[in-house]
Amino acid sequence: MSSRLLLFAATTGYQIRIFADAARRIGAELTLATDRCHVMEDPWGDRAIAVKFDRAAESVATLLGMPFDGVAAVGDAPAVVAAEAAQALGIPFHPPEAARACHDKYLARALYRAAGMRVPRFFLLSSGDQPQFPCVLKPLGMSASRGVIRADTATEFHAAAARIRAMGSPEIQVESYIPGREFAVEGLVTKGRFQPIAIFDKPDPLHGPYFEETIYLTPSREPAAVQQELLATTRQAIAALGLWHGPVHAELRYNQEGAWMLETHARPIGGLCARSLRFHGGVPLEEIILRHALGEDVSGARLEADASGVMMIPIPKGGIYESVDGIEEASAVPGVEEIVITAQPKQRLIPLPEGSTYLGFIFARADSTTDVEAALRKSHAELRFRIATALDTFKPSS
Repeated sequence: MSSRLLLFAATTGYQIRIFADAARRIGAELTLATDRCHVMEDPWGDRAIAVKFDRAAESVATLLGMPFDGVAAVGDAPAVVAAEAAQALGIPFHPPEAARACHDKYLARALYRAAGMRVPRFFLLSSGDQPQFPCVLKPLGMSASRGVIRADTATEFHAAAARIRAMGSPEIQVESYIPGREFAVEGLVTKGRFQPIAIFDKPDPLHGPYFEETIYLTPSREPAAVQQELLATTRQAIAALGLWHGPVHAELRYNQEGAWMLETHARPIGGLCARSLRFHGGVPLEEIILRHALGEDVSGARLEADASGVMMIPIPKGGIYESVDGIEEASAVPGVEEIVITAQPKQRLIPLPEGSTYLGFIFARADSTTDVEAALRKSHAELRFRIATALDTFKPSS
């Protein structure tokens, strides 16, 4: 009898189909638990379970008694419900309290501080504390840089707070601004033991006022000592949060004082970015995650030797997406493997800080990280997006 996997996800799109393909390759049966059953597409059919990510107990109750051998999750809210379900079903995964801490910026910061980690000054806006400038305001439960705004003055501070409240965030965290270069770390935790997979450089400066991520590159070009500290800080954060079994994705900054943990997530890298990671034999990250969830030893999994990277194509302005020109030229840039435009015609585009999506993704692979970065930038320069403003929305393009 084939193994049965339960995947929690708030989307039924591209990355979820990769998980489905990976499950078929390893001979496992994958069941999707999602709040998107009303827009379900094949190949799921009746192998999908409707859940509500804001009602964990209710969702878990519908799963009791079902025979699953492994649990995985895509997204922060799904990871919390996955952790609750795994505990109820007796399946190894991250503990619910750890997954909740990853989804709560204030609680995570408090746990880092209690563990003796390097943290900025932070407080909840409702506490009445006064900020020291520059500072960064963050909605507690949002991710992907949504709602994150830097303020250098009292006027900017009050404007940022009003803007975040208008997004529906009930609570706002205020932190002192951490200067430095930004990185991401991808890995797996196996019964408390951290296995690094990749360190991503983020070459574009992220100084604010908004913090839109664009390019991820691996392997890192940083000196060995810096890379070791990034991994050691991630390991400290995993222990501080109590993460136990499953994927982790961490965001850090590094400056003259050392490494600072920004966020740790109890799930893999988001969106389509996982496509930039390819293991020997062409195995995608999603397959490694599923094998790990089923208890296989994946400690020997290694990335292919080539450097790789992804550009998350930023939204230059708000409006209505019409089309893109230059795909052929952009795809022909040496090193570029694929361009995926995720924006759909007539889709409303909302830039950061209110928005949380991208126009698409560019993937590249080459002999060096420097060559990958150059390919991504050259390819992006070939793309010409048509975005209608409010005055000319839906008018035919000339």
